[in-house]
This record gives sequence, C-alpha cells and structure tokens, in this order.
Amino acid sequence: MPVWFTKSRTITHHLNRKVGFMGIIHQNFWISSSSSMQPSSLSSIFIPGIDEDHSTPHIFPFNSSIISRFSLQRFKSTKAASQLAQLYSTDDDDHDNSQVLDFPGGKVTYISEMRFLSESNVKRIPCYRVLDDNGEIIIGSDYEQLSEEIAVKMYSNMVTLQMMDTIFYEAQRQGRISFYLTSTGEEAINIASAAALSADDIILPQYREPGILLWRGFTIQEFANQCFGNKDDYGKGRQMPIHYGSKKHNFVTISSPIATQLPQAVGIAYSLKMDKKDACVVTYTGDGGTSEGDFHAALNFAAVTEAPVVFICRNNGWAISTHISEQFRSDGIVVRGRAYGIRSIRVDGNDALAVYSAIHAARKMAISEQRPVLVEALSYRVGHHSTSDDSTKYRPVDEIDYWKVERNPVNRFRKWVERYGWWSEEEESELRGSIKKQLLQAIQVAEKTEKPPLKNLFSDVYDIPPPNLREQEKELRETINRHPQDYPSDIPQ
Repeated sequence: MPVWFTKSRTITHHLNRKVGFMGIIHQNFWISSSSSMQPSSLSSIFIPGIDEDHSTPHIFPFNSSIISRFSLQRFKSTKAASQLAQLYSTDDDDHDNSQVLDFPGGKVTYISEMRFLSESNVKRIPCYRVLDDNGEIIIGSDYEQLSEEIAVKMYSNMVTLQMMDTIFYEAQRQGRISFYLTSTGEEAINIASAAALSADDIILPQYREPGILLWRGFTIQEFANQCFGNKDDYGKGRQMPIHYGSKKHNFVTISSPIATQLPQAVGIAYSLKMDKKDACVVTYTGDGGTSEGDFHAALNFAAVTEAPVVFICRNNGWAISTHISEQFRSDGIVVRGRAYGIRSIRVDGNDALAVYSAIHAARKMAISEQRPVLVEALSYRVGHHSTSDDSTKYRPVDEIDYWKVERNPVNRFRKWVERYGWWSEEEESELRGSIKKQLLQAIQVAEKTEKPPLKNLFSDVYDIPPPNLREQEKELRETINRHPQDYPSDIPQ
C-alpha cells in the first residue's frame, strides 16, 4: 500500500541547509550552463536546421574535485531510497498541502495543479568547447592538458586520416575497390576520442571511426588489405570495404546494420563490470542511428545495469539524405540521456581539445563510478555519405564548403599546435609527402596480393559443414566452371 505523509517545509529547509538537499537536483554540471566561459564563445557553434539562439556556453568540470562531487551523487538503480534526495526535492515548496507517494523507484511528490511537462526546454543545452575558430584557448576554459608528444601524434593522425580518405576515395572512383566511406569533417571526433582512451577499452564502432584503429597502431597496409579484400585481410575478404576489425586492438568488426552495436556494447560493458576490469566500452553511432530502436534499448539497458559504457553520438546533421529536423523534435541527442537516467554532455565535435577532455572525463566516470555516459558531438559530414551517394542532391554546396573551410577541425587543431611551437610548415610538408607515399605503396601491394581462396566463403562457422552448406559450395563451383567469364580469375579455387 502507498505510504502517505505530509511534506514538512521545516524538514525540507533543514535538509537543504545541512546537505544541499535541494541543490543536488539543480546542480547538474553536465547539462546546465556555467558562467566560467566567455559569453561569445558559443556564437560560432552552428548546426544547420538548429535554432541559432544559443545560451551561455558550458565548461564542464572534470578535475578530481569535481569527479569527487559526482561520486557523491552516484545512483543505484536497485535502491529506491538512494533516489530520495533527487525525487523528493521539487520546485513546489509553496504547495503546503502536497503529499508524497512512496512508489517503486523513489518517492513522488503530489501537487494540486495540473501541469504537463514541456516538450522542450526554453533554452537549448549548451555545447562545451575549448578552442575558438582560430585555434586559441577560450579564456576560462577547463580542459585536460596535452603533452607535446600526444598533441603532435593527434595532429599527425588527423592528417593521415584525411589523406587516407582522399586517396582511397579516388581508388574507388577508379574502380580499384568496390566501395568507400570517408570521415571528412569528423577527424577530431575520431582521433581525439581515441587518444583519450586506454588500449584496454573495447571499441564498438559504427563505420566512420577508422581513426580509432589508426591511433592504436593499425597500419596503412592493413587498411588497404581490408579495402581490397585480399588474403591478408583479417576478415578474409568476406566484408565490404571499410568494415574493419582487429582483435589485437580491441576493435570489434564493423557491421552494416545501423545501431546493432549499441546493445551489444552494453552487454560487453556489463561483463567488464562483473570481472571488475579497469576498462570500459566505447561505442559510436551517428544521429541517424539514434532513430533506431536499438539506441533506446541500449540506453535503458545501460542505465539499469549501471554498465561502464560511453556512448558517443556523432551528430553531423545528416543521416544520409535525411536532415536532423526530419528525424526528431528533441534538442538533439544529449537530452535523451537524462530521459534514461544517464549523465550526458554536448561537445563541439570539431574541437579536438574539447573532445579529448570530454571523453577523458567520461571514461573516468564510467570506470570509477560504474555508470554509462552519453556524449553528443556536434560536427558535420563534409563528404558524401559514401561513394554511393551524391550529397549535393539534397544539401547546398555552399553549406558544405562553409564547414569544409570555416569549421575544419584539422586546421583548427593545427593552429593550436603551431602556436605552442610544436609544428612547422616544413614538418607539415614532410608528413604529407610521407603519408602519400605510404598510401600509394600500400594500395599497390594490396592490389597485387592474392585473393582469399573460394573455400573461405564456407568455413569458420561449423566445425563440420552441414549438408546444405556443402551443397551450396558444390553448386557454386559448378556454376563458375560453366561460366568462367563471369567470375574473377584471380580467386584460388
């Protein structure tokens, strides 16, 4: 039976003074504004189709003192009593006759006024960033310091990823590979998030995250082998190009179906929790992926199990040809975390320092507090969705050019690195020349390497192939023998 009692203003005010009872619910550092950043700093953050009336930007704190404060608010989904401070505290202290229902999950305050929750906040959730468009640190910014070694490696990897996309894309246009998909415009999300993680953290990517593999040591030759599907490809030529995977680098193989990796990531994270591992799971998706049921199932699954998983959503404005305004009416993705009881933050995805700092803090929270975290990175897909797409058919060219030039994440980070004297024009020229040479050589090697044998199409599933699989293999070989001109001649039989 419900337990009814009258809420005492005296008790409430006493708790508020002694333990910050009311303040807990109002001090949400990750999705509330802060006065520590300059008011003008967010004025340059713009996503097409999103209201341009920005509020004061938020600098989210992630130093040890703030982490400690977050720890005090650690939630336990199995203990309703621990939620009392959050659920009992409301803005309705003027209602003397309000009552409280002791309901599963925590106490719920009654009010006499019929009040519907608004479909959206008056102000949009602000976006955390550190570097302005000129690559200068915004005054008052809180961010994770980078060493020269890490900063230079991050920039070098961003350039490598950019050049790899350009050359492999051209290879596809020449008919040398069947498909390709670039990360152009999203290099900072790739490389900066990878740099903030540990090699023990398990990655479940979507398909626009080759930078994580690059950071972890996957070679240009290994990328080329996969795209050309030769015998040195770890997937044995069974996957489409850009569907990378590496057990060595804790990078789960990419699969084409959208968002299926998200609930899988939660399951893996829960296993890390059970084994008490000092690691987390990081999974990526695009804004289009959040329209899939798997996204919502994954967030709820993660919140209930308190799994150490970091969800990174690349909100780049477009899900192939579908604009975000046609996908949802909510304030982007970040607000969905709160709906499922997950701590969340919105970050400038074209600011490498901000992405690095946010993911560094999110990882620490996920592991030390055993909780999921959602990160929405605002960016823009400068390239076409893939080689099967022509994005100029559904978005203006000047919009693409604007983001390519004015919001280029690689150029912005380079300005910051150069400002510290860690990079020069001479090093830039040497790096680009070296990477181009490596890429062209890798393509030549991959192209000449023998294809996997035909038998690999039917192996690695059953210890002893069943009759239907043996029949399929027999039928395929007979068909190839009858029509050899219709099949590649360089595949070993």
